[in-house]
Amino acid sequence: MSTGSRNLWDAWARSVPPLACASTREPCPDPAATATRLARAGLAGQYVVYESEGGVWHFAAGSDASVTADATAITARAAGRTWTSRTQRRPLTAFADALAALSSVSASPDESGEERRFYGWAAFELAHLLHADPATAGDQPLLHALIPSVEVTLTGDSTVVRAVDEAWARKVADLLAEPAAEQTSHDQPARDRTEDVIAVGTAAYGRAVSRTVRDIRAGLLEKAVVSRQVPLPAEPRPDFPATYLAGRRANTPARSYVLDLGGYRAAGFSPETVLEVGDDGRVSTQPLAGTRALGADPAENERRRAELLSDPKEIHEHAVSVRLAWDEMAAVCRPGSVVVEEYMAVRPRGSVQHLASRVTGRLRPDAGPWDAFASLFPAITATGVSKRAALQALARHEEGPRGLYGGAVFRGSTSGALDAALVLRTLIGAGDEAWLRAGAGVTAQSSPERETEETCEKLRSVAPYLRFSLTSPDLT
Repeated sequence: MSTGSRNLWDAWARSVPPLACASTREPCPDPAATATRLARAGLAGQYVVYESEGGVWHFAAGSDASVTADATAITARAAGRTWTSRTQRRPLTAFADALAALSSVSASPDESGEERRFYGWAAFELAHLLHADPATAGDQPLLHALIPSVEVTLTGDSTVVRAVDEAWARKVADLLAEPAAEQTSHDQPARDRTEDVIAVGTAAYGRAVSRTVRDIRAGLLEKAVVSRQVPLPAEPRPDFPATYLAGRRANTPARSYVLDLGGYRAAGFSPETVLEVGDDGRVSTQPLAGTRALGADPAENERRRAELLSDPKEIHEHAVSVRLAWDEMAAVCRPGSVVVEEYMAVRPRGSVQHLASRVTGRLRPDAGPWDAFASLFPAITATGVSKRAALQALARHEEGPRGLYGGAVFRGSTSGALDAALVLRTLIGAGDEAWLRAGAGVTAQSSPERETEETCEKLRSVAPYLRFSLTSPDLT
């Protein structure tokens, strides 16, 4: 980082107030519902609920301190001021430099004893700058992070509130003391209406799969995860927090989140992490590839599980994903430290079951969490193999940019920890529009019919749990 950039970000970081007020309360009986209630309260212009490993929910909110980067420029805000710089088409580097300044300007953690936390997202189109054609990245924001004014951590043992001042702390304390409110959204649409929604665009998707199979058989690539977008009607408007809580009750995600942040709204149940980096330098990634439906009949689920474990197409799809994950981990990890800790287990994820593996390693001394993110993003299971060729194929065969879908929602700290969830199984909104999206891994053995059905299976992890604002008419 140049001296000019360091001075710029140091000036911004000094304007970001620490979370100086901290208190610990009794645990909440239902952390998911409590976090959702905080999200609904409208405390600030931006908020995030992020469920991390072990059933720990984090709520973060604020409007004053943030960082946003696109392909050419980065903007940081704090204390009513704005700092901007060019990114030289390296937005992730500039983004990491800005966040690193939060720790460099202070010799010690916050008075709470904690490092500073940040929450954010990375759009899928960042991948084109990292691995493929920079011209395809577009001109929309690619990275956004919030440095919260208040953060609440909800576990089975305690509720910890950290805030920039007593006023913020009191707002949250008052909300936590309130009794839970009744639901203020409609029930989900009827099942036949749900099936109508997820069937939109299936014919066009089948044609995209066929074109991709031809590319693969021509030797242009080995695998591509082709997706389709399912737009929702303009009315009624989805209720994102209510959809999140209903969907979380029914899903078994690796991570979950609901947010209104940096221009996107989202409620999602991520089946896997892009990466997990501990402050000790341990890094892992969790590729899931290979899918079968998961329903209410145990015997049928077991039959599908056995089918999944013996299907040559699914096994090949999974194996090439693990192979590339290994290569991408090796690029940033100490020699000899990369291992496959779990291989081809079957994991339930809402309406589907997946083949799952975990690859771990130790970061090199000269590599940090954002170096690992640059190597692993976007997840192989949302792009394909090789990543560059798959990105080029997706640009040819998918309609329009993906935006948040296939990107990441993350939580990190100035101590070097970074936890990034893959954005799949997610209701997404921007402006007046809202949509679902799902994809399937296409290989030389793929059929349009099976891959189309796989997208429907995945959409059933979200579509049945859509909730809508009471201010709008019902779907039925």
